[in-house]
Amino acid sequence: MPYPEIKAILTDVGTEELAHLEMVSTIVYQLTKDLTEEEIKKSGFDTYFVDHTTGVYPADANGTPFNAATFSVAGDALTDLHEDLAAEQKARTTYDNILRFCDDRDVRDPIRFLREREIVHYQRFGEALRIATDNLDSKNFFAFNPEFDRKRMK
Repeated sequence: MPYPEIKAILTDVGTEELAHLEMVSTIVYQLTKDLTEEEIKKSGFDTYFVDHTTGVYPADANGTPFNAATFSVAGDALTDLHEDLAAEQKARTTYDNILRFCDDRDVRDPIRFLREREIVHYQRFGEALRIATDNLDSKNFFAFNPEFDRKRMK
């Protein structure tokens, strides 16, 4: 990222996102640590349990493990910030869906908090996009990349 103020935003949000992962993992652990065999089978948690017992193994609702393919980076400030904005909206939607299905107050309250933080992150990425847009080279507005050799453009 070519702008120090955007680097700071990305560092702050990225650090907080790691804390979100920890919070969600803790919720999952607390909900599953004392399950009986019968509860595990009845809930459909048995296939997960066979591989991971009640250990927290980051995966989506379909069981697809978390991996680096989750991240999308183009190396272009505008493209990457738009991707970040979209990721925050997707996270907010996921939290909305969890809240639709969950009636446990001990789960709902932290999920509401995390949802609110995704909205703040979206706003911060909006600020970053404005900074990047305001600093673009007018000759290369839609394809700005600080690594691009401008001499070849002429």
